[in-house]
Amino acid sequence: MAPTLKPAEMRAWRAFLDAQASLLRRLEADLIEEEDITLAEYDVLLQLSFAPDGRLRMTELSDRVRLSPSGLTRLVDRLVRSGLVKRGRCASDRRGSYAILTATGRGRLRRASPVHLRGIREHFSKRLSPAQLEAVAEALEPLGRDMPLGVSSN
Repeated sequence: MAPTLKPAEMRAWRAFLDAQASLLRRLEADLIEEEDITLAEYDVLLQLSFAPDGRLRMTELSDRVRLSPSGLTRLVDRLVRSGLVKRGRCASDRRGSYAILTATGRGRLRRASPVHLRGIREHFSKRLSPAQLEAVAEALEPLGRDMPLGVSSN
């Protein structure tokens, strides 16, 4: 017999997926409309801004932005063409390379951040009470921690 979800499990899962999709669409639409930058591009610039010297190895950046290596390569290529990111060679590993935030990229991130933060407040934070925000954080934080593949948390 195929495994099935209990109604409460299915309701929670669908609510999570629907909320995530709706919020990401709205946040991206705001960024594109006001700053002509996608949410994925914004995320790459943000992750690089958090990194020491504004640089990350492509493999680490791929993990942080949750894109496949090939998807990240295409995205970084676009950002390089726009002058927001540059590539650098890894001295310790000739096969490795870095994505490096440029001054232009840092400026673009600085302009886009208020749009993104306003979107988070408008589409997410202000629609929930302080107690609901706390409950969401408590419920989702354990799910955000990496769990080894193939390990069930039952």
